[in-house]
Amino acid sequence: MLNRLKHTLLLSAAALLTLASTSVQAAESIKIGLVTSQTGPYAVLGEQVKRAVEFSVNEANANGGIDGRKVELKMGDTEGNPEAGRRAGEKLALGGHNILIGTISSAVGLALSTQLDRWDAMYVSVVNKSPKITGESCHARMFRANHTDDMDLAIVSPWLKEQTETEWGVLAADYVWGRGSAAGFKNAAAAVGKNVKIEVYPPLGTKDFAPYISQLMDSGVKGLWIAVSGSDAINLAKQARQFGVFDKIKVVGHNFAVSSTIKAVGKDVVGVWGNVNYSPTVDNAMNRAFVEKWAKAYSGDLPTAYEGEAYFGMQMIYAAVKKANSVKPGDISKVMSGLEANTIFGPAQIRAADHQANMPNYLGRVEKSGSGYSMVVKQTFSADVASPPPSGACKL
Repeated sequence: MLNRLKHTLLLSAAALLTLASTSVQAAESIKIGLVTSQTGPYAVLGEQVKRAVEFSVNEANANGGIDGRKVELKMGDTEGNPEAGRRAGEKLALGGHNILIGTISSAVGLALSTQLDRWDAMYVSVVNKSPKITGESCHARMFRANHTDDMDLAIVSPWLKEQTETEWGVLAADYVWGRGSAAGFKNAAAAVGKNVKIEVYPPLGTKDFAPYISQLMDSGVKGLWIAVSGSDAINLAKQARQFGVFDKIKVVGHNFAVSSTIKAVGKDVVGVWGNVNYSPTVDNAMNRAFVEKWAKAYSGDLPTAYEGEAYFGMQMIYAAVKKANSVKPGDISKVMSGLEANTIFGPAQIRAADHQANMPNYLGRVEKSGSGYSMVVKQTFSADVASPPPSGACKL
């Protein structure tokens, strides 16, 4: 009798320990490491990504977490350069916040990717556009939840074909993204019979764009591709207006005439065309709810393209956590490959072949809107049109 009682008590104790262990595991937090630009030329964009990630975290926790898991957030400053970004990512990952997100510079994203295995981390891009992220530098623990250069050029090409201007110039930031964007535009231009006559590449942090603008104006080009963003885009827009660039040359920008640029310079960029990677006007129930909540949280402001894509990236992370029933980067990465989820863009998928998100895309033009100015969507492209197939360079 005594032995039977001991046996029963031991079984009960074991069951309680198992239950306690399961409860602790279920309560394990989702630890997000936000590695973004808080200083440097991309700080204005980093602030937008920060707002979106913070909004997503606060929203999730207010709703009881993700399947009961609290979301925790810590931030690190990349300073806009790969070495500082790598240090910030390492500190966050080794400190336990090893679900990384948010770098602005593609060069920083690529620097993180080389360390993911060593850090036992994963990385989700929400801004990086370089094809290398989901091309030759792809990684089993790296994913892209934003549009690539190739996706933006896929929608610019039909527009470019319709333009009467035949002589074009390129002004692009002198680093991996700007150079990649310029190369992509040159290929697209050649494919539709346009000639790129001149290319200029100012370095990041350029204050005086006059020498570069003068070269372009003197070349006689009638069209111009600009791939400059952040505070550099604001400085360039102000100086380009002084030279009459936007009056004399048809301009299409790659992440140039975005909300932060338009807010800063207003009428200076009226008439500029560009990619619109996310719009608050995307018409589905989830996006309408997101925009409404965002406006209440931020005094009537609408989410920018950067904020929309960063929020989308967080949606995909949460969906993967749910499917994996785990907060471990290795487990999340396995299910994120090929993951399908309902998002603010509508149904979306992370392709298994290269870890690129299939998403719709938009083309717009800066116009006067009410008492201000905004990028007005002129053309909408579905995901099947806006998402070129994997290049084959990615070997996972």
